[in-house]
Amino acid sequence: MTAALEIRALDKFFGGLHVTCNVSLRIAAGDRLALIGPNGAGKTTLVNLISGVLSASAGQVLLAGTDVTGLSQAQRVRRGLARTFQITTLAPHLPVQRQVEMALFEREGLSGRAWRSIDGYPILAAEARALLEQLGLGEHASLPTEQLAYGEQRLVELALALALRPQVLLLDEPMAGVPQGEGQRLLDALDALPKELAVLIIEHDMDLVFRFARRIVVLAAGAVLAEGTPDDIRQDPKVRAAYLGNDA
Repeated sequence: MTAALEIRALDKFFGGLHVTCNVSLRIAAGDRLALIGPNGAGKTTLVNLISGVLSASAGQVLLAGTDVTGLSQAQRVRRGLARTFQITTLAPHLPVQRQVEMALFEREGLSGRAWRSIDGYPILAAEARALLEQLGLGEHASLPTEQLAYGEQRLVELALALALRPQVLLLDEPMAGVPQGEGQRLLDALDALPKELAVLIIEHDMDLVFRFARRIVVLAAGAVLAEGTPDDIRQDPKVRAAYLGNDA
């Protein structure tokens, strides 16, 4: 069966520094894969290579069996790849619903139109509103994102990604910076992601990782140290020594 996302022997060099070392993995439709490892292991670099932020030194990235290694970020998005970032990238002064509508505009190939024309597409406005309601953000639709709690801003980022109707979703530390009291809403939203969506998540919160992931890949020094089910990873002596610790 064709994987939703496949990377083959991916390498990245920054000068003489080898930061991604012959990494290969496959993610099927509906999969929930966590990418973990110590700081400096190369996790975000790998996601940047997959999403097109960085160009690979060698290897391939395939979406639904199609080689997208030479494509730009925008071209990969149009082929079904979406991501969120470790640090929020929202427009602080723009209303929440308008930002989601703009993502829908991009998905429909309408982004070249004048901004004022967004109001001429009530179907897209209704879709944006429904997505915000689904994520518990309906009452904040008219607010600028700077007025939202940080956990709610993370939910808006998730709404923007889902608005693109991706086949593959990359989540780069979605819980980063989210206060403990705000985290449950985000956890509930992750649990409610479409069943057919392939998800790759980078996260340091091991409680979230072991709750959410069906498979885990452990990176160390840019290379795959281990891969398996959550139970496999908990019990792997290499992983315990390199990352989880003996009390894992």
